Amino acid sequence: MQIEKVLIANRGEIALRVLRACRQLGLKTVAVHSSADRDLMHVKLADESICIGPASAKDSYLNIPRIIAAAEATGASAIHPGYGFLSENADFAEMVEKSGFIFIGPNADTIRLLGDKVSAKRAMIKAGVPCVPGSEGALGENLEDNKKIARKIGYPIIIKAAGGGGGRGMRVVRREEELAEAISLTRREADMFFNNPAVYMEKFLENPRHIEIQVISDGRGHACYLGERDCSMQRRNQKVLEEAPAPFITQKERETIGMSCVKACIDIGYRGAGTFEFLYENGQFFFIEVNTRIQVEHPITEMITGIDLVREMISVCAGEPLSFQQSDIKLRGHAFECRINAEDPKTFIPSPGLIKRLHIPGGPGVRWDSHIYESYVVPPHYDSLIGKLIVHDDTRELAMARACEALDEMIIEGIKTNIPLHMDLLTDENEIRGGVSIHYLEEKLEGNSPSPAAPGKDPAEPARSLARTTPARAPAKAPARADSKTTAKTAKPAAAKAAAKPAEKTASGKATASKATASTAKSAATKAAAADKAPARAATSSAKKSTKAPAKTAAKAAPAKATPAKAAVKSNAKASPKAEAPADKPASKRCCRTKAASAAKPEAKKTRAKK
Repeated sequence: MQIEKVLIANRGEIALRVLRACRQLGLKTVAVHSSADRDLMHVKLADESICIGPASAKDSYLNIPRIIAAAEATGASAIHPGYGFLSENADFAEMVEKSGFIFIGPNADTIRLLGDKVSAKRAMIKAGVPCVPGSEGALGENLEDNKKIARKIGYPIIIKAAGGGGGRGMRVVRREEELAEAISLTRREADMFFNNPAVYMEKFLENPRHIEIQVISDGRGHACYLGERDCSMQRRNQKVLEEAPAPFITQKERETIGMSCVKACIDIGYRGAGTFEFLYENGQFFFIEVNTRIQVEHPITEMITGIDLVREMISVCAGEPLSFQQSDIKLRGHAFECRINAEDPKTFIPSPGLIKRLHIPGGPGVRWDSHIYESYVVPPHYDSLIGKLIVHDDTRELAMARACEALDEMIIEGIKTNIPLHMDLLTDENEIRGGVSIHYLEEKLEGNSPSPAAPGKDPAEPARSLARTTPARAPAKAPARADSKTTAKTAKPAAAKAAAKPAEKTASGKATASKATASTAKSAATKAAAADKAPARAATSSAKKSTKAPAKTAAKAAPAKATPAKAAVKSNAKASPKAEAPADKPASKRCCRTKAASAAKPEAKKTRAKK
């Protein structure tokens, strides 16, 4: 069946992304929307639009009969589910095809097979995809049998819902006496959220990374993998910052795991775009699940391969063969994606409302996938994702610097966003080094001392020079943005924060600590306050001296332009004109860019130090 008109059964940025791909293929589009989404950009741009219900998702975007009826009323020939909502609902895919439409994604049987974690794991083992050691199938009711399985695997173990996803339906068990309750609670949760009480058991990996392989297959025995993505920077099992390719993954590892995923696609008869998710620890991959849809983070794969995944997905579901072969795929450069959410950057409480002012960054290698515009009202009914900032450059350090620059340019006023969190992450010394674990961000936010995953086997992989040439420093706090209401007006210098680090760690545990701990925190905080003044004094002293004989301490404190110590005396323009920095460019943001500059131009740095 030929596709002539596509109904887009989704909203927000992915709906607009699908619409653009359809236009490039010369296809007409139908936008379905709730009553709260009449002003969405893709609704304005689509050839036709139709309201399918009130704001509540269950009465609109999750209402299968209304979506099918809209397709029939508008004469659509295919339905694209995007991601989320009904995208991995096997019943929806089945109803779409039984009603005479093309479902742009895998068929219903494939979605059922891979949607159930137990059957998916069986299929992966058969295809030779490496899996986490665990139970062979769902756990039974006999507690003693379950205890034997746990002992064989070795504690800690994790109990997972067979139909689970999104971080729900999982419990870690570290001692045998906790096992019975964990199985019982996870079963109840699985039944409540997924209408499937089946659970299974796996070895719990303590400090893994989250690495995923992008695949696309035409369902005719031809499939390709398009490299990997590192999605380890997560909060509550929700991805925040992604990059491609993954740091420290060697070409040999990439080829081995990629081809095992390709084999699985061919064996299953997979059609469309999909993602194989893995935990990676100590040089080994362990299968988690397959996402049978386009991923939120697909743009970074598009940036490093030059392949339009959404367009290719539509073509193969229309019956066309893949337009490329595995040998055609070359990974070029490095890409990052920052998920920009309408939420408080500290409390993560959603922040819906009117966008009063909007400025989007641009320039080479910068991409912005979003549905928002100035005067758009972010509704409170749906996910808080309002856009994705994607950047690309030749190396990891240059891409990271470009991401900082783009975030620095971005202005979103009227609502709160998590832009300060992304600036903090991109100036974090462990993120700069690369290879952090899936627990890193939560530990960092809780005020603990997170430790990154162990370095990979291949230190010669791209983008390591930045970590080697940059002095270690404390992670920056959420920076100030003078052009936005999302943060406070000033940011503490990074040098003072490095001195205050012990106090921060003590204060982070204050809620559960004893009075003695609180006293220690207070003492440390006093020392930190004294240390806070030190950079300003040192920089002022340096500014007053002759430029022919600069103080050694000042030179060490400021290896690159516009360091935090210099920013501390920006008001003294006459004494040190170079120390002045624009008010809308906080210290942490400038640090990110100057680090990349120092890595790229070490000779220039030496010359400046001698002057």
